[in-house]
Amino acid sequence: MPSPLTGIASRIAAVRARIDDAARAAGRDPQELRLLLATKTQDAETVLDAVSAASSGPGGSRSVLIGENRVQELVAKAPALASLVADGQLEVHMIGHLQSNKVNQVLATASCVQTVDSAALASALSTRCERDGRVLDVMVQVNVSGEDTKAGTRPTEAAALARDVAALPGLRLTGFMTIGALSDDDAVVRAGFARLRAIRDEVVASGAPGTADARELSMGMTGDLELAVAEGATIVRVGTAVFGSRAVPAAH
Repeated sequence: MPSPLTGIASRIAAVRARIDDAARAAGRDPQELRLLLATKTQDAETVLDAVSAASSGPGGSRSVLIGENRVQELVAKAPALASLVADGQLEVHMIGHLQSNKVNQVLATASCVQTVDSAALASALSTRCERDGRVLDVMVQVNVSGEDTKAGTRPTEAAALARDVAALPGLRLTGFMTIGALSDDDAVVRAGFARLRAIRDEVVASGAPGTADARELSMGMTGDLELAVAEGATIVRVGTAVFGSRAVPAAH
């Protein structure tokens, strides 16, 4: 009977194959893209299995990238992940909404916050990083779809926010993040990803202080990764295709 690790490894390999195929179809080098394992609701043991599978399977690398959506989950899993983070085998990103009063908890483990969507959050991150003498990678989250259920700054305000974030001490602006539109129309979804790419290009071309490294585009998930890759994604965040559908907590 195959072990859970074998199953996870095969699913990671299948996702990587999808990403590689999409990159080649778009005339891109697959090496330009990184897979982020979205580990929301997964326990520490499952995350460790996934990290092991991702680092040793086809296309594996020494450093595996995971993303956590919820601060409380990140804190709970942090002790189990600490040695891998310290050894450089694991890179942890915050990919969910972050409140300014929870910054300290996240910075203990995460090396990047992808969901900076306000000047207030950026300021809180900067203050803590400056105090600790560290530099934190950050991305500006943009709500390209305009859907009320999605976090992120408005596209029309994203470039200005990015320039402000890039100028703050203790932060390094590495790029932009979005969640694709919830639509069956591929053209609508793809247009949102194209909008994020245009914002990125505008910011990088601006020459504003701290914007030169803002080239990452974290976009695309299980259902729309091919569209994101076609529009220039550099990080694809995948959970369901690797871990399966998330369980819904039982009502109490």
